[in-house]
Amino acid sequence: MSARQQQQKFVYDFTEGNKDLKDLLGGKGANLAEMTNLGLPVPPGFTITTQACKVYLESGAEPAALRDEVGAHLDALEQRMGKRLGQPDDPLLVSVRSGAKFSMPGMMDTVLNIGLSDASVDGLAAQADNERFAWDSYRRLVQMFGKTVMGVEGDLFEEALEAAKQAKGADSDLGLDAADLRQLVEDFKHIVVKETGRDFPQEPREQMDLAIRAVFDSWNTARAKLYRRQERIPGDLGTAVNVCSMVFGNLGPDSGTGVAFTRDPASGAQGTYGDYLQNAQGEDVVAGIRNTVPLADLAGIDKASYEQLMAIMETLETHYRDLCDIEFTIERGHLWMLQTRVGKRTAAAAFRIATQLVDQGLITEAEALQRVTGAQLSQLMFPRFDDTVADSASVTRIGWGIAASPGAAVGKAVFDSYTAVKWSRSGEQVILIRRETNPDDLNGMIAAEGILTSRGGKTSHAAVVARGMGKTCVCGAEELEVDTKRRRLTAPGGVVIEEGDLISIDGSTGKIYLGEVPVVPSPVVEYFEGRMHAGADEADGLVQAVHRVMAYADRVRKLRVRANADNAEDAARARRFGAQGIGLCRTEHMFLGERREMVERLILADTDTERDEALGALLPLQRADFIELFEAMDGLPVTVRLLDPPLHEFLPDITELSVRVALAESRKDANENDLRLLQAVHRLHEQNPMLGLRGVRLGLVIPGLFAMQVRAIAEAAAHRKAAKGDPRAEIMIPLVGTVQELEIVRDEADRVVADIEAATGTRLKLAIGTMIELPRAALTAGQIAEAAEFFSFGTNDLTQTVWGFSRDDVEASFFTAYLEKGIFGVSPFETIDKDGVGALIRSAVAAGRATRPDLKLGICGEHGGDPESVHFFHEVGLDYVSCSPFRVPVARLEAGRAAAGPH
Repeated sequence: MSARQQQQKFVYDFTEGNKDLKDLLGGKGANLAEMTNLGLPVPPGFTITTQACKVYLESGAEPAALRDEVGAHLDALEQRMGKRLGQPDDPLLVSVRSGAKFSMPGMMDTVLNIGLSDASVDGLAAQADNERFAWDSYRRLVQMFGKTVMGVEGDLFEEALEAAKQAKGADSDLGLDAADLRQLVEDFKHIVVKETGRDFPQEPREQMDLAIRAVFDSWNTARAKLYRRQERIPGDLGTAVNVCSMVFGNLGPDSGTGVAFTRDPASGAQGTYGDYLQNAQGEDVVAGIRNTVPLADLAGIDKASYEQLMAIMETLETHYRDLCDIEFTIERGHLWMLQTRVGKRTAAAAFRIATQLVDQGLITEAEALQRVTGAQLSQLMFPRFDDTVADSASVTRIGWGIAASPGAAVGKAVFDSYTAVKWSRSGEQVILIRRETNPDDLNGMIAAEGILTSRGGKTSHAAVVARGMGKTCVCGAEELEVDTKRRRLTAPGGVVIEEGDLISIDGSTGKIYLGEVPVVPSPVVEYFEGRMHAGADEADGLVQAVHRVMAYADRVRKLRVRANADNAEDAARARRFGAQGIGLCRTEHMFLGERREMVERLILADTDTERDEALGALLPLQRADFIELFEAMDGLPVTVRLLDPPLHEFLPDITELSVRVALAESRKDANENDLRLLQAVHRLHEQNPMLGLRGVRLGLVIPGLFAMQVRAIAEAAAHRKAAKGDPRAEIMIPLVGTVQELEIVRDEADRVVADIEAATGTRLKLAIGTMIELPRAALTAGQIAEAAEFFSFGTNDLTQTVWGFSRDDVEASFFTAYLEKGIFGVSPFETIDKDGVGALIRSAVAAGRATRPDLKLGICGEHGGDPESVHFFHEVGLDYVSCSPFRVPVARLEAGRAAAGPH
């Protein structure tokens, strides 16, 4: 035994702990101790710590001191109860329950009635004066112990129980008498021997020790691991084990068991919520073996216990200052509290309860911010399916993918963007179905109600774009076979969806349905859009609660929130959603559609004259774009990123173009422009375009390109000034790796701006800065700050270059395996990698501000709207985050939560 183990205390009596010891005692143990301290009726017991579990998981053996410590606490429990574990004439029985720091409902193991055996079952019957109860308790032990501890398939016990009920003609287990249950125990024991090769253990201490070990082992079951990954619970916490003296709800009609909530966890409404089941043990309520009655009915069954329970619920809610979830048992009219915890709740309930508790004076506004999350707000903003219909037999689910962008969408299946746009313009609602999407699908994605792909993950093109647009998306539905040529989707079981068939997709769960599932609209978006006032008659309590919480957040947050927007429509929406400027306007999005031909002319220009003509044609279009944008964001900063992507992205696909040219030549009908285009495609082709001719490199290699864009920005700003507007344009140079690149482009930009100022007689005050999206830029941030008035961290590319990942490739190939193996807890493209990418940002912030104390710092990658990442950006001292318009409210809320701090 190590010295560390010798010094550690591995077992705590319920009288020794408190609710703040969740790390050590787990949530259940800490709360049992807290209720004991409050003087509530808790059955005596003790908790084995998470430290003991960690030793067991690390070494494969329990700590050497554990058996003796458990023995000492068991002796104390026996003395207190006046009977020994498994004592033949009057047995002490205990439950053995798991209890990790974070609630993992249904993921881990519990065994009741430990200590019961052939030798003590008659003693229990005599003490209870109820033979049926004793044999019912014994069959439950054999069933739970056999399944949980000995690994017997649970269905075998269920089948034997069903056979016994059928033989008796009973609808439920209550129809079985003592003799039936005695025979069922024998049947169960035979199943154990047959399946395991050993008898059901009769020695009480062996039962308890084996059950404790089984709870430790349950920490690493597949279902527990999956749940932890889903909920982002660390895998090294371990679980505590609670050994509690049994109280019995199955002694007769004056006994029972139930669960209760101090408020409605679905809506947040105040009142009494819960279920009660007479003559039952705890697992019967959860398993739904028999129909429960509403908790309010307990008042008519056992008024004294009901009134005592109501008083305890009020005590607990006032003490915990939150919604409490309670498990209780009534044993012959005596109420016992078996568990309490801060209850899980829906997103809507979270907002309502937070504001209710403020009004009651139980929590402060700062604490209210910690009771809600950006993820919950996001859920409230999307339309959603009516769960009562979606989960019913009246709807056919045909598949299940990755819930990539929340919401509910219904429409006719279409398999290409052209059809999506065409049908949408005819008034049809459509769902765009693709194997995966690419930038050419953008129009179809905009036109569609939702996007469904059979490939890709949460950060695939479809997912990222859909989230940015607030569009419902389900990705990676691999069980669906998408045939875009034949315009059909084949689901498991041979179900075929033809183009035009109605389907429904749920971006909050990843479920895909045949036909139309009714949708419930989101009043929260109506509120953010300004179409509903929080004080209006039609605004329900949820909208009012969201309004109040957002007001708290806006008052305390230090981070400003901008939006990524490329046109006036998106900018106006972002402003309605509370954006304080544009942090990223991607000018390449202004070169798509009909303007692509102009970019082609620029690329194909052989002479300075041709290039100048091409740039001259683009200039007024760009200027008009910026005028609209500056007008929509009047008085707020607008950061315009000069052209970033490689030019080949504006040219036709090389395969498609090659085929076109070859066919034309075979017909002796060669197209000169197509030939020149094909030569340009070959000339500009790159093995790794992400690291090739793009960003600032384009501006240095193609004369006049960046100057044209700067001129358009400056002329647009001057136009708005002349119209008495207040344009606040910022020019951002992309993909800078060294200060020399920035200095050259900046000098050219300064000359262009000076020319416009002289020509218009207007002082424009245009700030010039750069994106920090390469490791070298972050490492030399002090030098780059000499030529930059602001930094904006482009965390998408910075993550790719720090990790050496090509995002589109790695997500499709090995990210799933990395997540399953625990290499990632979450994709670094979703939540900022604090140790790697975050460390570079932290050092760049310090170096940049050391050079230029007034340096403005922001972030404009996808991470700008990720709740966890926003907290990191607050911590490192950025001035603003920028995200898609739809995520602006989420970023505002999380910025407030970060500033208010944990409570």
